[in-house]
Amino acid sequence: MGGEALARTAIERLGGIDILAHVVGGSSSPGGGFAALTDEHWLAELNLNLLATVRLDRLLIPQMIARGTGTVVHVTSIQATLPLPESSTGYAAAKAALRTYSKSISKELGPKGVRVNSVSPGWIMTEATGDFLVILRNANGGTIEDARQSVLDALGGIPIGRGAEPHEVADLIAYLASDRAAAIHGAEFVIDGGTVRTV
Repeated sequence: MGGEALARTAIERLGGIDILAHVVGGSSSPGGGFAALTDEHWLAELNLNLLATVRLDRLLIPQMIARGTGTVVHVTSIQATLPLPESSTGYAAAKAALRTYSKSISKELGPKGVRVNSVSPGWIMTEATGDFLVILRNANGGTIEDARQSVLDALGGIPIGRGAEPHEVADLIAYLASDRAAAIHGAEFVIDGGTVRTV
């Protein structure tokens, strides 16, 4: 319902949109590995991290196609390729599906004038990061610092020594949505401080 109201309002008040950036995501699943995830956890992860994007695209991309121009940016996650099995299997699987979906629609929409790219953040210092650490602490005991260290250990560390700030991710999205990136399409941009160490 929320996506439908947003799309209707954007079309009625603005006459359509030129840029669609999907930044909503997260996880409220418990720690404890795959066995701790119920069907309800899985459905919640898929609804928030994949299907919300699919639904909004379906509502707003057709008006881009009709005009022959537009830009879409989906925010995925490095967990699509570097999942943390203790606590985020459902989230990682949903983000991996979003990554594949993004690539697929880029092939369909590019010839119609609509560019599609994805941004894949690593550990970002948001309020949700704090909530995630509380979930880990509650599942495993110890302190918040213990939970933070467990994430860093699971990631193999972050070479630049810190997670990215939200504004750094926003700057990348803004660039991809701009005319300066007019030839960039069907690509994924990782912003993780070097966390993923493979090519």
